[in-house]
Amino acid sequence: MPGPVFRAPSPQPSGTPAQPPIRPAELPPAHAALICVALPAFAISTGQGQLTGHGLEGFYRAGRRILSRCQVRVAGREPVAVQARMLSADSARFVATLCLSTGAGPDPELVVERIRRADGTERITLHSSAARPLRLPLEVSLGTDLAELGRVASGRSGPEAPASVHDSGMRWSSAGAHCLVTANPAPADALASAGLLRWEVDLPPGASRTVELRVRPDAAGPIRAAGHGAMRAVAPAAAVGDDPRVLPLLARSVEDLRALLLRDPEHSADIYLAAGAPWRCGLAPAEALAAARMALPLGTRLAAGTMRTLARSQLTGSGPRSGMIPGPLRDAGPHLPPGCAGTEATLLFPVLLAEARRWGLPGPEVEELLPAAERCLRWLRDAIGDGVFLPDGHRSGLVRCETQAHAHRAALLGADLLDAYGIEGAAGLRQWAQRMRSTFREEFWVADRTGGRPASARLPDGRLLPHLTGGAAHLLDTGLLGSGELAPGLLNKIQTEQLARLLGGPAMDSGWGLRSLGSKEAGYNPFGHRGGAVRVQETAVAVTGLVAAGHDKEASSLLRGMLSAAACFDHRLPEMYAGEQRTEGAVPLPHPAACRPAATAAAAGIHVLAALAGIHPDAPAGTVTLSPVRSAPLGELGLTGLSVAGAPFSVRVSRLGLAMVEEAADGLQLGV
Repeated sequence: MPGPVFRAPSPQPSGTPAQPPIRPAELPPAHAALICVALPAFAISTGQGQLTGHGLEGFYRAGRRILSRCQVRVAGREPVAVQARMLSADSARFVATLCLSTGAGPDPELVVERIRRADGTERITLHSSAARPLRLPLEVSLGTDLAELGRVASGRSGPEAPASVHDSGMRWSSAGAHCLVTANPAPADALASAGLLRWEVDLPPGASRTVELRVRPDAAGPIRAAGHGAMRAVAPAAAVGDDPRVLPLLARSVEDLRALLLRDPEHSADIYLAAGAPWRCGLAPAEALAAARMALPLGTRLAAGTMRTLARSQLTGSGPRSGMIPGPLRDAGPHLPPGCAGTEATLLFPVLLAEARRWGLPGPEVEELLPAAERCLRWLRDAIGDGVFLPDGHRSGLVRCETQAHAHRAALLGADLLDAYGIEGAAGLRQWAQRMRSTFREEFWVADRTGGRPASARLPDGRLLPHLTGGAAHLLDTGLLGSGELAPGLLNKIQTEQLARLLGGPAMDSGWGLRSLGSKEAGYNPFGHRGGAVRVQETAVAVTGLVAAGHDKEASSLLRGMLSAAACFDHRLPEMYAGEQRTEGAVPLPHPAACRPAATAAAAGIHVLAALAGIHPDAPAGTVTLSPVRSAPLGELGLTGLSVAGAPFSVRVSRLGLAMVEEAADGLQLGV
C-alpha cells in the first residue's frame, strides 16, 4: 500500500524576510533560450538573435531588464537567422544572412554577425561577399520596459519607457531605473520616438564593418561582473582522456561557476555562488554550500567566502532556531510536505568546513569559522534532544531520510573538526551517530520480497513512507575524514548493496541520470522537480557514493548517462531535466523552468570527474590518498589545474584504473 500523501501549501520563505518567489506555474519557458551570464548581469536571447521585447528576451542587471528590444534591419529588411550558439558562459554568437540582389540566385551576399555578451556589449558586424561596393542603411531599433524580472516572468512588465537621444545613443528612465545605450561609431541619425539608431555603411567588396553597442543601467559606468578579479577562487582545471566528453564538460563547468560568482555586498572579499540563472540569481544557502563543497577540487576560497557570508546570517539568541542558517521552505515532491532548506544548510556548514580543511583551507580561516560551525552542531544536538532522529521542522513532525543522512554526516565530520581543535563535544556527537546508525538500520528500512529499501520518511507514529527517491543517494555520501578515510554510513553492507541495485535499476536510472522519484512510484512525473525528473546534483551524489561503496557498475551507468545528457545540452547541464527513459536515438527532454546554468549542476561535473580519480586529501597531515575507480569507466583520464593544499594538483588515471600524481604541492606525500 502506498504511504500517506501530504497536501501542503506552496512553500513560503522562512528566516530573514525576502521577496515572495515567483510561483513555478508563472515561469515562462527558458529551456530553449541562450543565456549569457556574468552575474549580476545576464542576457537572454532566442535562436533568432533579435531581441524583440517578447517573453524573457533582453539584457538584465541585478534582477531588472535594462534593455528589452534590439532589432537589426539592413537595407530595410530583417536578415534571415541561420545559426545561434554559445561561445562561452557569458557570450553568444548569432549569424544571419541577406540576399541583396534580385535575380542573383539564392546565395546570400551579406552576413550579419552579432556577438552578445552578458556585460551589456553587443557587436554587430556586416560581412560583404558581393563583387561590387555596397552602401547599405543599418538600423537598430531599441526599447526597454525597465521591468523587474518577476514582472517580466509573470507577463506584467508594462509598456516601453519613452526614449530620449543622449550623446551617441539612447536613454530611458523610469522611477528608480535608467538605461543608457551608446554606439561606436556614433549613428548618423537617431529618432527618439522609435528608439531608432541609423548608419549608412560603406562596404567595399569582401569588406567588413562593425558597430558596437554598450548597454548600461545608468551613466555611472560599464557593467562589471561580480566575479571580475576573483577568478583565482575557481582554479583553471582541465581534463583530457579517452572519452572526448570530459574535456568540454569540465571546461563548461568551470566557466559556469565563474559566471555565477557573486560578492557579499558589504564584504567584497567574500564570494559565493548564485543558485542559477535566470530564476535564482541570488544566494540560496543550501545550494551555495552544496556547490562549494562539490567544487573543493578547484580550491577553498569559494568555500571560505560562502561560509563567511552565511555565518553572518546565522540566527542567534536562545530560541529553538538559534544556530540555524535561515533558508526557505521548498517543494519536496508529491509525497512529502515542503522541507526547510535552512535545515540542510545548517547541517552542510560544518561538513563543508571540515572537508575544506582537508583540501587545504588555511588554519586561521578554519579557526575564524569554527564558532559558526559549533553553533550549527549545538543546534543539531538541541534539535535531537533525547531522541535518535532529527525531526522535521514542519508541523507534521515527520522524519526525513535525506535529513538523517545530512545530520549523521554533520555529526561525524563535526566531531572530527572539534577534536582537531581540542573543543569539547566530539564524543557526544559520535555516540549519537553510533546510536542513530543502529536504530536507522532497523527502523528506517522497509522490508519486502526484493530485499527492501530505505524509507523516504518516518511518521511520528512509526509508520514508514516506502517511496523510493533520489534523496536516498545521500545515504552513500558519508563525508571525508582524516588520512583519506571516508566516514561510516547509516546503512550496513547488505543494505548498501541493495540500495546500489535499486539506484542502478531501470526504475531509478533513466539512462540520462538518476530520477528523483522511481518510475514505478505513485505520483511519478518525469517532469516533477522531486517527483521523477533527473536532478543533476543527486545524480552526481549517487555516482560518487556508489564509487566510494565499490559499486562501479551502477556508478558507471549513471555517469555515462549524465555525460550523454551533458553532450545533448552543449555540456551546460541544467539543474534538472525530464526523467523519461532513454531510447535509441533520443535526447533528454529539457525542463522548461530549470535554471541553466545552475551552480549545483556545474559543480556536479567537477565532483564526478574528481571522484573517478578518487582524490582524498588531508592537507593538515600533508598527505593525499588516491582511490581511483578500478574499472576506469571512461578509459584514461587526466585532470590538471586542480588545487590541493593551496597548490596546483594534477593526476592521471590509466585504463587499468591506476592513478599517478603528476603535479602537487611541495612536501605533499602520497598516502596509502
